[in-house]
Amino acid sequence: MRDWSDAELRTLATVAETFVRGDGTTRARLAADGLTSAADPAQVKQLRQALRLMESRAVNLALAGRPTPLSAMSVEARERYLLSWAGSRLALRRSAFQGLRKLLSFLAYAEPGAGGPNPLLAEIGYEVDRPPVTPDLAAIAPLRFPVDPDRPSEGVTLDADVVVVGSGAGGGVVAAELAAAGRSVVVLEAGPFVDESTLPTGELDAFDRLYLDRGLVSTWDGSVTILAGSAVGGGTLVNWMTSIAAPAAVRDEWARDHGLEGVEDGAAWSEDVAAVEADLGVAESTRIPPKDAILLRGARALGWEAAPTRRDATGCGDCGSCAFGCPRGTKQSGIRVHLARASAAGTRIVPDAAVTRVLVEQGRAAGVEAVLGDGRRLTVRAGAVVLAAGALRTPAILQRSAVGHPMIGRYLRVHPVSVLAGWFDEPVDMWRGTMQGARSLQFGAGEADRNGYAIESAPGHPGLLALALPWEGRDAHAEVMRGIRMVAPLIAVTRDGGEGKLTLTASGRPRIDYRLDATGVATLRHALVQMARMSRAAGAERIIAVGTPPSWHDGRTGGPDEEAARFARFEADLGSFDFAPNRGGVFSAHQMGSVRMGGDVRSHPCDPWGRVRDGGRGDHVVRGLYVGDGSVFPTGIGVNPMITIMALARRVSRVILSEM
Repeated sequence: MRDWSDAELRTLATVAETFVRGDGTTRARLAADGLTSAADPAQVKQLRQALRLMESRAVNLALAGRPTPLSAMSVEARERYLLSWAGSRLALRRSAFQGLRKLLSFLAYAEPGAGGPNPLLAEIGYEVDRPPVTPDLAAIAPLRFPVDPDRPSEGVTLDADVVVVGSGAGGGVVAAELAAAGRSVVVLEAGPFVDESTLPTGELDAFDRLYLDRGLVSTWDGSVTILAGSAVGGGTLVNWMTSIAAPAAVRDEWARDHGLEGVEDGAAWSEDVAAVEADLGVAESTRIPPKDAILLRGARALGWEAAPTRRDATGCGDCGSCAFGCPRGTKQSGIRVHLARASAAGTRIVPDAAVTRVLVEQGRAAGVEAVLGDGRRLTVRAGAVVLAAGALRTPAILQRSAVGHPMIGRYLRVHPVSVLAGWFDEPVDMWRGTMQGARSLQFGAGEADRNGYAIESAPGHPGLLALALPWEGRDAHAEVMRGIRMVAPLIAVTRDGGEGKLTLTASGRPRIDYRLDATGVATLRHALVQMARMSRAAGAERIIAVGTPPSWHDGRTGGPDEEAARFARFEADLGSFDFAPNRGGVFSAHQMGSVRMGGDVRSHPCDPWGRVRDGGRGDHVVRGLYVGDGSVFPTGIGVNPMITIMALARRVSRVILSEM
């Protein structure tokens, strides 16, 4: 925040108070601090420039027809002014609007309150019951490796057989498999270690401590909001636990088109999935909260397939804290299962260690370099390096290293998610109970003009809800939030139509670019129509499709024929919903494919077994260098990826052991 001027902060506070009533000054300082620490400097520069433009008389005269600075406008004028940016034909103005709106709306409802409870939470009826729970911490082997804090000026060097970069779904499995085989393993994690007794209890604290870049990750233009875990345990620590293996049609495609032998119907694949599910104790949800009962009710009324989710936790369903980590310890996250197992077998796990590059010597991986949280340099010398830092960080590490395959960072898949919400005449309290208790795979198979998708419930706490729901003015947004207890959101986890890429900026940070193609847009539109039908069949009184502008259906007035006619028009609107950047709302919690594996040397940076190819030497690989996370997916899969990441990590682990 040190580079922000007082004038910029005042304008930011004015914008914050225009979006949501309240303490704009506090939100402005929180926003500036978060952006400075987590966003790319070039993006921060753009937002600060946008704030200065808002105060320019000349610019406002040219663009808005009035030479009035934003701070001198009435609230109503400021609302009209910001909405003109939201609907602008200029992509940069739309990006600035969405970036500021999402961040400042999130902070309004996520921050705990200055000197007392946040009054906005009481206003919307947000209450959570988190009974005091003491998890069995003794069951977790010590997961931190002490790096001597008394010698802060000295670098640290460790030696191991294998260094695993990243501790999420893939990294945890690889570490457990290699440690069980007697190998010396070091796991490096860029995020902190947070045990279950000290997990966050509030939304802002959770995003600050447990999410990548404090939850501020998005595509470069801000059109896709992205969530990814960043702590020991990675996404397994904060995910919603829905456990679905890759569909057979996807695996057939991987074998047929990408050369991944054995994944289509092989015994090894089935054994890997079964082993992973046994490790995690995957079982059907036993408690179905109201938001998921609505999904099942709507599906039954339409004759669609739907069922309770299978998830990696049992004996719970009343808490709703899954996105903040599991205080009970019933979620079978990495710190409960694979990392704990690896640690018990001697694995050293180093948190707050951000890997900068792989060391490659004479065509072979020789270890990694990292920077510790206190600024010291850490070097790990190892005969094998496994990158499992996730599809948004694994390619960045490779791009900083002496690995030259031109497709590293390409073919990024994010499972674009569209959002629809229904208002019901019964309390839903989506933040209570099982996070995702039900799903429908009715549309899992694609068609000629669209891909498949899974329909799931979308639990949310107030900050995330304020970020996701559209803004059509301060009072209108506040009114939507006041009725939030009655809202049941649905999401469609779509198999990508379109792709992205990850490159490094001038500051060395990863930049994400992503564009939907016609198939991707058609898939999102099809999903909106079907989710609207599901919500209406379940009894929704009003329905909204999230976007700028949104699309509404109100079923509370008129007779059945009139309502049916209005709904038919609503369906037609959804069928042509605008998904241009920063118009249709698009979200992602799944990232894959940026270092994809496959048989074709030119288009796959990894071979079919997870070995990283040397881009300048035909089908040669960098010996001892592997990828063991969702980066290796040849395509998106259209369902939650955790089980598939873990199964592929077991596959890669066998290759590593055979070559050591």
